[in-house]
Amino acid sequence: MSLKVFKPGLLDTIQDQGRYGYQHLGINPGGVMDRFSAQISNMLVGNDLGEPVLELHFPASILIFDQPALIALSGADFSPTISGENIPINHPVFINKGSILQFQNVKQGARVYLAVRGGDEIEPWLGSRSTHLRAQTGGCCGRALQKDDEIGLRSKEYYFHALQEKEFVVMPWSYHPEDVKKDEIWVLPGNEWERLSASARESFGMTDFVITRQSDRMGYRLNNIPLPSLTNTELLSSPVTGGTVQLLPDGRLIILMADHQTTGGYPRIAHVLSTYLPILAQMKAGDKLRFKFTDQSTAEKLLIKQRQHLKQLQTACIFRLSSRINLI
Repeated sequence: MSLKVFKPGLLDTIQDQGRYGYQHLGINPGGVMDRFSAQISNMLVGNDLGEPVLELHFPASILIFDQPALIALSGADFSPTISGENIPINHPVFINKGSILQFQNVKQGARVYLAVRGGDEIEPWLGSRSTHLRAQTGGCCGRALQKDDEIGLRSKEYYFHALQEKEFVVMPWSYHPEDVKKDEIWVLPGNEWERLSASARESFGMTDFVITRQSDRMGYRLNNIPLPSLTNTELLSSPVTGGTVQLLPDGRLIILMADHQTTGGYPRIAHVLSTYLPILAQMKAGDKLRFKFTDQSTAEKLLIKQRQHLKQLQTACIFRLSSRINLI
């Protein structure tokens, strides 16, 4: 069973939750930009939450399935269709052999995640199947998907009874995203926060920052009035991570994202909460955001709440899917 790329998209890759334990060697974790949405898509089809998914940008790839499959899409809404008919995101969907999945236009978000029940047959590199674009390894030949690429799928289940000769069948249960402020990003102060002048610290919490076109999987550059620093003393390179907000020499900011470097020499003035990185990952060039400070205790509570929520949803989906698949 395989999935074939009929037409490639802008920058579509195979990603999982990341490659950890090698930052001391200069190999960054990488992985999906929006970890939460990727987990939701896997959860809806009954996969382990860390199973690889396709991370798709618009215009996204047109994909063909050579066997019936159970899929789910989560994250952005690119108006997906199966052979020309609309299907919803955040639902498990049975699709038939020869189904063509494509995306018509952007309704909201920047990245959509496609999970297929059973996962893929990609060989891991250093414990992860994520595409590492700089090292040109992992995923599908270490690069974005191209025309005629075929991704082997591990699922051996067939869904003829569920489909009953239909092109697709949408399951009645779904994930409903929480209603949160999409432009408010919560942060903690960074190690070099005090290097900002008093006026710059005030501006940081009151400014509407705009994501520029010079943004990618490595980092989001922000278009803002330069924030003055109290000193121009150079720093030794220090560890950084996804969500680190760095102050560039020109006074502007960059937020490090999934493909960030492992160390950096720019002041780390703030860190985005891990629970807010998925919101940030669904933003694109031209979008505005505002930072809001919180404390470590609140950050930990939000993370625990998110993980508990995922576990409850996963248990519910496994129960529903096991009942449904046993019937077919």
